[in-house]
Amino acid sequence: MSFPLLTATAVVPALGAVATAAVPAERRAAAKWLALAVSLVTLVLAAVQLVRFDPGAKGPFQLTESHAWIADFGVRYELGVDGISVVLIGLTALLIPFIVLAGWHDADPLETKSSRWRPTQGFFALILMVEAMVVIAFEATDVFLFYIFFEAMLIPMYFLIGGFGDRAGERGEAESATQRSYAAVKFLLYNLVGGLIMLAAVIGLYAVTADQLGHGTFSLTEIVQARAAGKLDFATTTERALFLGFFFAFAVKAPLWPLHTWLPNAMGEATAPVAVLITAVVDKVGTFAMLRFCLQLFPEASKWATPVVLVLSLISILYGALLAVGQRDIKRLIAYASISHFGFIVLGIFAMTTQGQSGATLYMVNHGISTAALMLVAGFLISRRGSRLIGDYGGVQKVAPVLAGTFLVGGLATLSLPGLAPFVSEFLVLVGTFSRYPAVGVIATVGIVLAALYVLVLYQRTMTGPVSEPVREMPDLRARELAVVAPLIALLLFLGVYPKPVTQLLDPAVAHTMSQVHKSDPQPDTHVNDVEAAK
Repeated sequence: MSFPLLTATAVVPALGAVATAAVPAERRAAAKWLALAVSLVTLVLAAVQLVRFDPGAKGPFQLTESHAWIADFGVRYELGVDGISVVLIGLTALLIPFIVLAGWHDADPLETKSSRWRPTQGFFALILMVEAMVVIAFEATDVFLFYIFFEAMLIPMYFLIGGFGDRAGERGEAESATQRSYAAVKFLLYNLVGGLIMLAAVIGLYAVTADQLGHGTFSLTEIVQARAAGKLDFATTTERALFLGFFFAFAVKAPLWPLHTWLPNAMGEATAPVAVLITAVVDKVGTFAMLRFCLQLFPEASKWATPVVLVLSLISILYGALLAVGQRDIKRLIAYASISHFGFIVLGIFAMTTQGQSGATLYMVNHGISTAALMLVAGFLISRRGSRLIGDYGGVQKVAPVLAGTFLVGGLATLSLPGLAPFVSEFLVLVGTFSRYPAVGVIATVGIVLAALYVLVLYQRTMTGPVSEPVREMPDLRARELAVVAPLIALLLFLGVYPKPVTQLLDPAVAHTMSQVHKSDPQPDTHVNDVEAAK
């Protein structure tokens, strides 16, 4: 029996979460180091997955594991990775150590009159538990197994958002706690509603398979193969209803307009590392699931819904960018920028072209890295000044040039500057979209112009100009903070000029998805050339 690598990659952070939570209260430093060590072990296991994954192998999934679980209801413990999931697991495992390091002091006891104690061990244990659930969601090829962890990750995220604020601003402790609770409850309710609708669709999927196959199943592989062999045929209305149930839940998680409103509250009230965990890790499960489940389980319904999804994506791109331009809060600006970026990702997925979907999957990776870099540096900046308001800064580059420089690189990556990683993915999304939907591709480019506006104005107002009095003694990045930011900046530069190590893993999985929805790339119009040749 081969080593269960996929299970181990999820079990290690789960066990690490339990061990971290069990560290005695007075040993806070030990809990931090234990969490960091566990996250590094998980990173090693994710790296082994990448090494063992063969992009040229036949079949959609590799490193598979399959065991009976709830046999009476057709539920199996089935895991497998394709190029998309193995890369996203690698991204998750890569970001968690940086999140742990960046949040090193975010859960230390508060020096307030109330002497409220923040459970350091719980903070890091919750981060590891989220990692475990996200990893298993990327690995699951059983729909019911995926659903369990898709929903379960809401619980630790709820406590991370509601229990740990960023301590910035002049609000009192009671008001801050109220705002955190509001953001956490809003996050939970939105995602729970989406999850309940998806649960109804999951049950419906089981009923259809039980009726037509003679036994109910949740296995993605079995369902896709049965459809290809003609043994399973969804009625048009049924397929569309099931697609909408799945897509609604994924659009909430993504988040896609108009189901996005929980994100600015959650990112604004959470600590910067938790904000990164939300948008760079957890939200990727939504866009990933659109590719794995919506398109492969319901290909005809996906094509039917494409015009509406493209419109929603365009609205997300423009709406998110416009609201980012008008923001006064640094973290909320980054949140609205992420809504715009997720619009690009969904646009690429539903453009139904190889270039569009390759760009969308690459965008998931690059957005995770660029947003992590920008948000974590912003968190370091906010922790020094104690304010999230853009107007409370000015002249930072004169007193903290390294902080300002890394902030600039993170911002330039966010606006997809050529030479930095997000440019390649955004370019592929736009080219892939334009080849099938020219008008949509043209309108989407407006989001790039708006991105340049909100990023450059943010940098100008915070980093340039006269040095404001509150930042005059601001220290530059410390060694721990540099250890967080420098590797992310290096990755943005490396993948900006050489994305092949990632694209060669993603492209076969994209080709498989395109084949499942029976779509091929548009062919260039050669009619004019043929007429000229005839002359």
